[in-house]
Amino acid sequence: MDVNEFKNDLFQEVKVNSSITGEGSSACCAQIMADYLIESDVLSDYNPAYYKGQKRRMSFRVNGYVYDDFDETMTLIIVDYDGVEEDRTLTKSVATNMFKQLRNTIQVAIETDFYKDIEISTPCADLIDLLRINEKRTRRYRLLLFTDGAMSDSIKTIEINDFNGIPVEPQIWDIDRLYRVCVSDQGKQILAINFLDYCEEGIPCLDASSLDVNQYDSYLGVIPGTVLANIYDTYGSKLLEGNVRSFLSTKVAVNKKIRNTILNAPEMFFAFNNGISVTASNVKINETNHGRFITYAEDFQIINGGQTTASISNARYRDKASLDKIFVQMKLTAIDKNEISNDEVDNLIQNISRSSNSQNKVSDADFFASHPFHRRMEQISRHTFAPAEYGAQYETIWFYERARGQYLQEQMRLTPKQKRAFGLKNPKNKLIKKTDLAKVQNCWLEKPHIVSKGAQTNFTNFADYIDAQWNKDDTQFNERYFKSTAALLLMLKYLEKAIPKQIWYQGGYRANIIYYTLSLFHMLIKKQFYEKDLDLMIIWNKQDVPELLQEILLELAELVLDDITDDSRKSANVTQWCKKEDCWQSVKKIHYVLPDELDEYLLSSEEKKVENRNAKKEQRVINGINYQTEVISHSVEFWVSLATFVAENRLISVKEASILKVAIKMNPIPSEKQSKILLSILERAKENGFNDSAAGD
Repeated sequence: MDVNEFKNDLFQEVKVNSSITGEGSSACCAQIMADYLIESDVLSDYNPAYYKGQKRRMSFRVNGYVYDDFDETMTLIIVDYDGVEEDRTLTKSVATNMFKQLRNTIQVAIETDFYKDIEISTPCADLIDLLRINEKRTRRYRLLLFTDGAMSDSIKTIEINDFNGIPVEPQIWDIDRLYRVCVSDQGKQILAINFLDYCEEGIPCLDASSLDVNQYDSYLGVIPGTVLANIYDTYGSKLLEGNVRSFLSTKVAVNKKIRNTILNAPEMFFAFNNGISVTASNVKINETNHGRFITYAEDFQIINGGQTTASISNARYRDKASLDKIFVQMKLTAIDKNEISNDEVDNLIQNISRSSNSQNKVSDADFFASHPFHRRMEQISRHTFAPAEYGAQYETIWFYERARGQYLQEQMRLTPKQKRAFGLKNPKNKLIKKTDLAKVQNCWLEKPHIVSKGAQTNFTNFADYIDAQWNKDDTQFNERYFKSTAALLLMLKYLEKAIPKQIWYQGGYRANIIYYTLSLFHMLIKKQFYEKDLDLMIIWNKQDVPELLQEILLELAELVLDDITDDSRKSANVTQWCKKEDCWQSVKKIHYVLPDELDEYLLSSEEKKVENRNAKKEQRVINGINYQTEVISHSVEFWVSLATFVAENRLISVKEASILKVAIKMNPIPSEKQSKILLSILERAKENGFNDSAAGD
């Protein structure tokens, strides 16, 4: 897929979504591009909030926003969408004018009484409320311009004045830039840092690579606190590896002890602090008469030391602390992406991150992006065909995207004919992203207030649940679970399309309405039909939501909207209100009697147990085959190396040693049960330093 095909696909998606929902093309374009950027970690979430007006001779316009609590950045988004397939150019004058309209939105909201003109319980009112509440807290305003035009070559920089001393950063996202991020090797925006922009010679370092290892090089450096703060102020939470960011933003506040050292004993900071651990690629080292210096690095990610970094920056910003005496030790692992695959890069970074954070209370759930749950969902999705629908003569697949950009990247090297075949088999409307799965499953687990907190927070919460359940019994995550997820997504997609067409819907809060509607529906079923639950396989087999369910969902959706926008709610800001458990408690009190006819779409508790038991049994068989397949994929020399390692390090029992002997002989092939034990021995050995890549395979 080249950039022109990507652009045409986006145009078609905008047209389809606009015709289905009745929303404008600009609104649909904003949502689609925002979804891409959420997946690429550029945005943490997205809230539509269109408004256009004039106040004090200032024209202003906004399409949406998101506030990042972790690095205290307010992002405002404006859209320049034409929808014409012929190439057009976004000029500097047009771009500058649109950025001024966004900046004017901030100024009007904070410095005028414009809020009095806005109807309460609307997305625009929520945006103004958020801007005003966070005025003293916000550290940066980021203005994003989404455009389907090509950015003019004459646009090098765009100057936008700061707002009341707070930096205002404009960014243009045209089709080319979006495409580059979506189809990059890692499916995300790669940070490229030139350290010479922050200090004269770069970061002083020592080569710490004592072994000849192909995957990476190691360096120990000392980074001045001022430099670290400047880099963090420039890039914000994008510097932090995704799992670390999620962990810190939801569980740990800025460390008071670190702050106290910065303010009262800065000269002791280096001695007291553990420093930061970083991974990067394409690292450039310059050797001078003064020593070695790191001058450049790509994909610079802090995998341990996020608190340290944020605390240093906050101390300078909030406390006006001097950082002249602050120096931070840095361990840099420079990964050679030419030597290992993208999956191996991801696994290496996750393992380094997990090991570096072992002294913190970080569970495997905090590294959920690399959890085996995802690989299983991917495996199931690739061989599970959905029933043909609407008279189609072919079956389709619900494509589970385990890694960012996987869906697009798998089309990169296809011919036009192959791409059409791929699209028929894996239609875009049946793409399941990790965040989508977490969203619908948490709705069905009756956590709409958590889902409303945004993709990242919800994903982290879902990780805690899955990790605990996986450790209890991983076979519950099977083909039936995957099909149930698709069925829930069909209900969500139905509501996305149907709600905008309802007379009672005046715009705004569609996502929140959907989350609460699904949760309320599930709660009412369990409450009104004793020990019964919705048979999601009916929806899967039909690949559509039955008419009765459609009617119920829409009636509930109207009641939900009335409740979350009710004047008696405890928070004026509806968006923020929907993030609170009190909101869910209020919605749960909605009186609605489900029709008796719904019973034919329900499963009794006994029927559900039988279905689940059969699905788990099938998964156990598949697990056993997978265990054996992985065991025999390794050579006899590999198992000999492992046996030697675990024996020397006293890591196995007598029984496990006997099973290892079976693997070494491979005659007969280890059983399913033995294979599972062998893989657990291998995992234990890896945790204790066993290098499986150098073990004879």
